[in-house]
Amino acid sequence: METVVLIGTLDTKGNEYEFVMDRIRSAGCEVIVIDVGVLGSPRISPHLTREDVARAAGTDIGVLIERNDRGFAMERMAAGAAELVRKLYQEGRLHGVLALGGSGGSSIATHAMRALPVGVPKLMVSTIASGDIRSYVGQSDITMMYSVVDIAGINSISEKILANAAAAISGMARASAAYKPHQQARPLVSVSMFGVTSPCVLQARDWLEARGYEVLVFHANGSGGRAMEGLMKDGFIRASLDLTTTELADEWVGGMLSAGADRLETAGRLGIPQVVSLGALDMVNFGTPDTVPARFQGRTLYRHNPNVTLMRTTADECAELGKIIGRKLNMANGPVSVFIPLKGISSIAKQGEVFYDPQADRALVDNLRQVLAPHIEVVIMDTDINDPVFAQAMAEKLDAYIKYSEVLRHE
Repeated sequence: METVVLIGTLDTKGNEYEFVMDRIRSAGCEVIVIDVGVLGSPRISPHLTREDVARAAGTDIGVLIERNDRGFAMERMAAGAAELVRKLYQEGRLHGVLALGGSGGSSIATHAMRALPVGVPKLMVSTIASGDIRSYVGQSDITMMYSVVDIAGINSISEKILANAAAAISGMARASAAYKPHQQARPLVSVSMFGVTSPCVLQARDWLEARGYEVLVFHANGSGGRAMEGLMKDGFIRASLDLTTTELADEWVGGMLSAGADRLETAGRLGIPQVVSLGALDMVNFGTPDTVPARFQGRTLYRHNPNVTLMRTTADECAELGKIIGRKLNMANGPVSVFIPLKGISSIAKQGEVFYDPQADRALVDNLRQVLAPHIEVVIMDTDINDPVFAQAMAEKLDAYIKYSEVLRHE
């Protein structure tokens, strides 16, 4: 029978967990309850106690209580819960996970949920689900459900919300357990894309799919880059066509779409074959025009849409970005090559377009080539990034890398 794991602070929300537990069992699923409360006594009996959770985190519940540091206790209980759900999943005793909470409970539970692979149903009913939830969801597939009212008793509103949540996780758990892929598994290739590089991406994707690859396209909007590299870490992605590295510009200059300081390092660290280009490094992203910081007054701006304002990177910024990319790729343990389009690194960086700046592009390329190790292949083409010839050349190189890696694997 499918099993739903409940993660909760049973000292404060025992009644609510008892309600959803009964609903889930009525829907035909088993339930395992994990108590992540610290201070009070649980109002219902868990299957895995707070002592179990603390022990899984390498500590003791008494130590956490005596220390009287809420932040530290939450951190340790989150780590312990993550270890327990990971173990339950590996044992085949977890087909879905549900939690209820405010900001604290959501922080603990979503940390544990993020320890599970993509595709395992994860549902968080939370008072903070209508706000900025990036730090809770991360790059996982957690479903956030707004509780509307606080999770503080069963009333005419919360009863309906929690009943829906119980029905949802029960249905997802059963569907997940019965899931069978509709097509034969194919090697997964990741591709990074922005609107200004989409013609190149689509051309490369079609070429790779015609040769038997399954292509996952990630929007290079910060969360997209993190999700792509998260799937690399989880072992899903076999090769990377990282042609849109614009998130590095936002990280370095201070835009809103950074994917973190370690962007463009995961594939190399894991030895995953990668073909890289300089897509959309001509721009840094902001929201509406009033969100552009005052320190950038006088810069070249382009209103991409009512909610997105792009700022052209300068020659100095591009020079540093070239060095950053070079240093990152030099650390790669697998095959890597860099493709450089001389006539524009985005659709608006070509001659005659708003971000055309040959001096900045030259600074990017010259500094990249100066830093890159000699063994890294550099392919320079007299095209813009969206030329079909450029797209196919990158795809062909990645295909060659994958086939060569397969040969090495079987030797």
